[in-house]
Amino acid sequence: MFELKNAMRDYHWGSDSQISDLLDLPADISPQAEMWLGAHPGCPSRLVDEDIALNDFIAQDPQQVLGATVAQRFGRLPYLFKVLSATQPLSIQTHPTLKQAQERFALENSSGKTLDAADRNYRDDNHKPEMLYALTDFVALSGFRQPGQIIKDLQLLSAGLPEDKLGEIETIIRSLQGQDPLAAAFSHVLTAGEPVAQTVELICSAIESSDQLKANAHFAELVSINKIYPSDPGVLVALLLNLVFLEPGQAISLGAGNVHAYLRGLGIEVMANSDNVLRGGLTSKHIDVPELLDVTISQPSPAPILAPVALDSHDRLYKPDFEEFQLQVLDPQAAGQASELQLHGAGVVLCTAGEFLVKTQEGQRSIKRGQSLFITAAELPATATLQGNAPGQLFAASAQID
Repeated sequence: MFELKNAMRDYHWGSDSQISDLLDLPADISPQAEMWLGAHPGCPSRLVDEDIALNDFIAQDPQQVLGATVAQRFGRLPYLFKVLSATQPLSIQTHPTLKQAQERFALENSSGKTLDAADRNYRDDNHKPEMLYALTDFVALSGFRQPGQIIKDLQLLSAGLPEDKLGEIETIIRSLQGQDPLAAAFSHVLTAGEPVAQTVELICSAIESSDQLKANAHFAELVSINKIYPSDPGVLVALLLNLVFLEPGQAISLGAGNVHAYLRGLGIEVMANSDNVLRGGLTSKHIDVPELLDVTISQPSPAPILAPVALDSHDRLYKPDFEEFQLQVLDPQAAGQASELQLHGAGVVLCTAGEFLVKTQEGQRSIKRGQSLFITAAELPATATLQGNAPGQLFAASAQID
């Protein structure tokens, strides 16, 4: 077992100190958007005692560290673990399939673009399915709504607008009534330019001036987003997507081609080991609308809530439909409560409350709030037992294959 030192990312949408408050860490970076725990070469964790980056440590003996099956299947630690804190919306975005990522990463490499180029889409050759576990109330947009639902809302929003201002809304409604309706509407909103910007302002003004419209949670969210990104087409995209409210302990799972945006909240995010993001709005970062449209799956889908498997009264396992990762959550209340860590290959463990004793066949180590461990496959099996009198919370990520 190795204690990890993890880097904080200071993207503008992060909070002042939410992550450091959660983990009882110094608030020496602000804003705090993401803390990365893993071996992505763009921001790897470091082994405290060995003073080596985790990706370099794994490269020394992948089979021993990752486990033979994981090393052969993925050739790397297959997942990336994050603590995410959002006080402003993240970008309207989606992620590629594995095949798309491999082909287009190679294409950008051959073009001579550097990995850190601001206009680069693909920073690695991997796909990026992901899940998010809510630590606080969490709000997100995810997946397209049914065209009929969107049309109904557009008609409701246009009811109080002047006749000569309805052209753009009518255009979007027609697109939602035609061939491939969601793809057509999504493409139009992202590419129409100034007419969409004006429509965003009209709609948001109408919502703010009507108590009935403000009472609609989806409409109210458009106004909130518009205050941060005025006239951005992403505001209107938000009307096309499901609005998802997660309570602490709930999770969502997002596959390739799913258009989404996290709006606010604190959570644990686990994903395939990638940083490939295609953006279409609500961001100051690089936007590539044609590429985003090309990888988007333009079909209606319900909010992708991920239900856990209950292993015990204080032990739950979240298993999304991706073999790269799973997340185990322990929240014991009484000292001595123990659980076997469901680790397949190498695992990353983070303590967010209390103190645990983690045991493997090679030894044991205490882990307190704010501390994290990397457990190699060679050390398994592993258990975690709550110490002391305070309740605890522990997260353990690993692949789903041994």
